[in-house]
Amino acid sequence: MDTEISKAKGEISPNNQSVNEEKPPFLWIQASVFSLTFLIAAIGVPWYALAVGFEWSAIIAFILFLFATGLSITAGYHRLWSHNAYKAHWSLRLFFALFGAATVQNSILSWCTGHRRHHRYVDDNDKDPYSARRGFWFSHIGWMLRAWPSGKEDLSNVQDLTRDPIVMWQEKHYVTITWVMNLAPPLLVGFFTGDYLANLLLMGFARLVITHHTTFFINSLAHYWGRQPFSDQNTAKDNGLIALFTHGEGYHNFHHHFQTDYRNGIRWFDYDPTKWLIKACSWLGLAWDLKKVPKFKIREAQVAMQLRRAEAQIERASDAEKWQALLEQEVEAFKHCLEQWKAIRQATFEETKERLAATRRDIALSANEHVKALEKALKAQLDRLNALQLQLQMAT
Repeated sequence: MDTEISKAKGEISPNNQSVNEEKPPFLWIQASVFSLTFLIAAIGVPWYALAVGFEWSAIIAFILFLFATGLSITAGYHRLWSHNAYKAHWSLRLFFALFGAATVQNSILSWCTGHRRHHRYVDDNDKDPYSARRGFWFSHIGWMLRAWPSGKEDLSNVQDLTRDPIVMWQEKHYVTITWVMNLAPPLLVGFFTGDYLANLLLMGFARLVITHHTTFFINSLAHYWGRQPFSDQNTAKDNGLIALFTHGEGYHNFHHHFQTDYRNGIRWFDYDPTKWLIKACSWLGLAWDLKKVPKFKIREAQVAMQLRRAEAQIERASDAEKWQALLEQEVEAFKHCLEQWKAIRQATFEETKERLAATRRDIALSANEHVKALEKALKAQLDRLNALQLQLQMAT
């Protein structure tokens, strides 16, 4: 098989790197923040709900603040600054910097350097700050409770972000911004409604705990539970249910394979409010240069995965030779499709260089027609491979 298929079918190499057995120092400040906020939310919110009851104003303010802070992590810290999936106006960046600080998940620079290392060294126990291969608890919260060497801060991979004045302003005043953004909103709403305690419990503690653990579920649960339609080269999974609680971040298998795409849920019905927010901001002129992976490349990844799964099933089938012949036909069709894609891209590039600017639009239109035809061919092949796997399941 050609290089593309070989890569798609490559096995996950076992992680032979050892993790230091000696436990590093315990971080009491982080542990205290997580413990106290959780206890106050778990005890105080039910008590107040039963003893006094929450007004609708407090509930609505809680939901709005929850979304503002959560989306500042997913659309701001994550897709904008960690992955440069789009560009944003200074006012939108300022919003994300302020409300992102309210999540108490560290500054933009600190958050992004760890996340970029996670993508670069995913599942490497010695280099991935929250490697899922070290266990669910570690990847969820344990990695923040001790001074693990894998979590040591190194800003060398976020030098591009130091050119953003808003990022550097937040870095310099992070502690002050964090305190203000956690206290001012609930106290302000309490001033207008006359109920300070209710808003502190909901907007302060409950919101913070929910935002913490829904973010942490991406590092833990999204690497344990779900499907892998695009790649099995790491532990990342797609899970629509997780997406419901994480502002669309649950399509994690897609994200790890195509990390610069501003979307995580690529289908129109995928719940991804972060994607919708970014798109809406682009209509308002607040976001631009939204990066999208070509549909052909997405189909290519899906078909490569299905070819790999079909081969694994055929190895267990009793009449493997018959199924292997069918699979080889699909492999050849896949290779032919990839060759055509490369030829179209090369031809378009050469023609564009040679012709005048006035004719470039016609070249692009012609190439797009060919690419769409290839996308349809890959979709048809994906359907055939799905049917083939069902037949194999019945046969085995």
